[in-house]
Amino acid sequence: MAKPILPDELWAKVEPLLPPPRPRRSDHPGRKPLDRRAVLTGILYVLRSGIRWNDLPCEMGCGSGSRCRRYLRAWHRAGVWRRLHELLLAELHDAGEIDWSRAAVDSSFVRALGGGGATGRSPVDRGKKGSKHHAVVDPHGVPLSATTTAANVPDAKALPAVVDGVPPVRGRRGRPRRRPKRLYGDRAYDSDPDRRRMRRRGIRPFFARRRTPNGSGLGRYRWPVERFFSWLHRYRRLRLRTDRQGFMHDALLRLAVCVICFNML
Repeated sequence: MAKPILPDELWAKVEPLLPPPRPRRSDHPGRKPLDRRAVLTGILYVLRSGIRWNDLPCEMGCGSGSRCRRYLRAWHRAGVWRRLHELLLAELHDAGEIDWSRAAVDSSFVRALGGGGATGRSPVDRGKKGSKHHAVVDPHGVPLSATTTAANVPDAKALPAVVDGVPPVRGRRGRPRRRPKRLYGDRAYDSDPDRRRMRRRGIRPFFARRRTPNGSGLGRYRWPVERFFSWLHRYRRLRLRTDRQGFMHDALLRLAVCVICFNML
């Protein structure tokens, strides 16, 4: 039997977070609102398959692709994916599945067809338009934070934003956690000012130095974030960016991060 696109367990976590539907008169002649579970199923299908919104099959009963896109935009503006990520991290933390002793940070380039918001000329892809996905993950690969910037934004410049994007994680007694004790990164994060910023946040930075021989040994701690990007880019809509609006691409990124966290429960 095929695995469902939207499992019952995930829908049970998402449904209470969705904004209530607007009241509608019983004699209203317009279109009836779509079933919200069917809409989310259509959004996940587009995210995984990478098809265009207008190519969403009508046989799925999810409505048109444009309506699914409008729902995705409204739910993202309402902070649904942010709160879902916090909820899933809290459950993982309560189960002891998050290791706060260390974390790894890295970025991954994705080409952007047609450009759009949060895109720029990539220095590693012959100057073609693209974006970067930045992420902080724990040793198990749990994504603590993820964000998008233009491809020409240096990793060191995006570091404070992606680290500060880790939400306060509850789930156990005591104060919420949101900072790993140590943070590992490659030579792209070799910046003394950023090392000082991390120390002010209570994080010990371990970033490789430029113009030093290879074999720093940090790869044994950094590989979980590279594995995370392989998980993330299984979602074809994120592997090749076709959304011109940076807001919509960020919504799909955050939804994918939530699904990855759910799969780890």
